[in-house]
Amino acid sequence: MEIWINPACSKCRGALTLLDVEGAGYTVRRYLEDVPSQDEIREVLGRLGLEPWDITRTQEAAAKELGLKDWPREESARGRWIAALAEHPKLIQRPIITADDGTAVVGRTEEAVREAMSRSRE
Repeated sequence: MEIWINPACSKCRGALTLLDVEGAGYTVRRYLEDVPSQDEIREVLGRLGLEPWDITRTQEAAAKELGLKDWPREESARGRWIAALAEHPKLIQRPIITADDGTAVVGRTEEAVREAMSRSRE
């Protein structure tokens, strides 16, 4: 299991605490320092079953500067969204946990973190 975190994020810290309490094995990726490539973002989106606009933090300053709220949310714009996430990793929703079964979750709730753990124990 890998968890993409921003150490300043309370949801990330909460997810790490839960993983530790449960004794889960995981690796940490500080995605603001170890920025995911466009290909890695595409892969995690496939694992999540989501589109790039579904994991974009639209209230961030960079999102407002880019005018993301006005970008089309359709297949033809998908590459543009992915490029923006790779160029501005602060826009990526967090934490993202990749489970051992090939899936992933956005671990913003205890239930989502537990789901990722259950997918990694089987």
